[in-house]
Amino acid sequence: MSHDHQQHTDSAEPPETPYLELLERGAAAEAYDRPVLLARANGAGPQALAALESAKQLALRVRAELEERRRREAELSALFATAHDLAGLRDLDAVLRAIVQRARSLLGTEVAYLSLNDTAAGDTYMRVTEGSVSARFQQLRLGMGEGLGGLVAQTARPYVTASYFDDERFLHTRAIDSGVRDEGLVAILGVPLMLGSNVIGVLFAADRHARVFAREQIALLGSFAAHAAVAIDTAHLLSETRSALAELEKANAIIRDHSASIERASDVHDRLTQLVLHGGGVHEVAESLSEVLDGTVEFTSTAIPELAGTDGHVTEHGDDWVAAVSAGGELLGALVLHGHPGPLDPVDQRTLERAAMVTSLLLIARRSAGEAEQRVRGELLDDLLDAPGRDPGLLRERAARLGADLDAPHVVLAARPADNATADRQRLWSAASHLAATRRGLAAARDGGTVLLLPLERGTDASTTAARIAAQLGDAVRAEVTVGASSWIPVPAGNPQAVAAAYTEAQRCVDALRILGRGGQGAAAEDFGFLGLLLADTRDVPGFVHRTLGAVLDYDARRGTELTRTLDAYFTSGMSPARTKDLLHVHVNTVAQRLERVSQLLGPDWQSPEQALELQLALRLHRLS
Repeated sequence: MSHDHQQHTDSAEPPETPYLELLERGAAAEAYDRPVLLARANGAGPQALAALESAKQLALRVRAELEERRRREAELSALFATAHDLAGLRDLDAVLRAIVQRARSLLGTEVAYLSLNDTAAGDTYMRVTEGSVSARFQQLRLGMGEGLGGLVAQTARPYVTASYFDDERFLHTRAIDSGVRDEGLVAILGVPLMLGSNVIGVLFAADRHARVFAREQIALLGSFAAHAAVAIDTAHLLSETRSALAELEKANAIIRDHSASIERASDVHDRLTQLVLHGGGVHEVAESLSEVLDGTVEFTSTAIPELAGTDGHVTEHGDDWVAAVSAGGELLGALVLHGHPGPLDPVDQRTLERAAMVTSLLLIARRSAGEAEQRVRGELLDDLLDAPGRDPGLLRERAARLGADLDAPHVVLAARPADNATADRQRLWSAASHLAATRRGLAAARDGGTVLLLPLERGTDASTTAARIAAQLGDAVRAEVTVGASSWIPVPAGNPQAVAAAYTEAQRCVDALRILGRGGQGAAAEDFGFLGLLLADTRDVPGFVHRTLGAVLDYDARRGTELTRTLDAYFTSGMSPARTKDLLHVHVNTVAQRLERVSQLLGPDWQSPEQALELQLALRLHRLS
């Protein structure tokens, strides 16, 4: 290739330019290969091709993150739209159809359907279908315990199968298998529709090919099922209200009280819907309930054993009324009504239950956003550790978007669970990610444990930070966590090479703590005495000498004494005061007085084998310096 041509290819537009255009117009993933192919066809050099390839990978990651955020926004929008539909409920069938349609769209399945239990017949039947083409399937009835749907209705638990006909967990019958085969379904996910502890039906999402449903998809379908159950319950409640009004025409006082309760419930429902649509939090939900219920409502995340298995149904707990806040079978907390006189009427009870469901949606949304941020922080730290050639300026920009300042002094910490259990590693990563977010730092799962990059707080050092983080993580995961820290010298966090080297040093400290039987503690290289010189990449010899011998050196400097020289002669003469006085040409009492002063400065254990070894090494290094 000629020099002019090489110069032309190297001076082309920056590699990120075509990918920014692709991101702007939302191009398909295949389009990101085109700039590299064009550059290669035009004879671009290896350096330009490598830059383009790196920019392509970064752009694809950004595109994936944007797609994930759009997906979550679509999920939340659909859930909020469903909540809005319930607020203006007029036609139960229309609301159920909207829920099934949204479930099918967001999960990306070919078919979605909803069945309801027939308590009189003892079976379950199709109520709403979306995407179904088989009349036999649409008219299918399942006995309790038969097929996947019958098993969900019987056990009140979600069930999923990637290949229905190969799954032996379900009771296969000729009628059910014929209907499923006629529809062509293969992968099926079913979640129960619950009213309190009762199953009233099942919501399904299915594909005509093998598919594995993710946990988030199961939880999302469960949220839609909760909406469907509320819609059915609300319709039943409205029906019961109309009957009650017709029967109690002559009892005007009762009618007025009941109407007031219905109006209060509607007001609460509207308030909750507005809170969801405008991004309110769980405490705003509690405040809104307190304004309309007779008493004070608060949200608590403290576990209440009596709530296990209640699925949001209101229960009496001492003098309070409690509704569990749960999602996908996970108990997230509870709404507690204090100071309510007497028993709850049905409307207030259902109001508290609906508020618990709305609270669970808000908590799940907040958790999803938090998990997304944790992944982004982990990816940035991985890049700092694994990509030494990465542009520091770009890394700083990414960190700034997360609220982290890579130009400030940082310390790198390696944390590992003491027993190295897989469950502990998962809890450790979650706790470390939360801690890093609150400290404006970064965290990532790595090498069987977790690595953290944290700003060095004013007035602290790496040793203090390591001990504090070990205690905090240990309390969070309720198990011993061993933490090693990089050197006390502040790490320039924007320099990938420095971060990688500091992480290696922190790992060495963790290994040293385990070897020394100090699992569950935190330490830096400076805590290991002369062993720290071997652990640290910085080889801080002056720091070691000062930590070991500094009190004696400072005393000599202030008083003009010869304690350092006496200490050196004492060790040289085999720790014999008689031979020491010959080396120094002083009286033996002078040697004894000086050694007594050394004991006051260094502590009574300075002649123990371990401390004496460090003192001798420090004296030798001091002489060399």
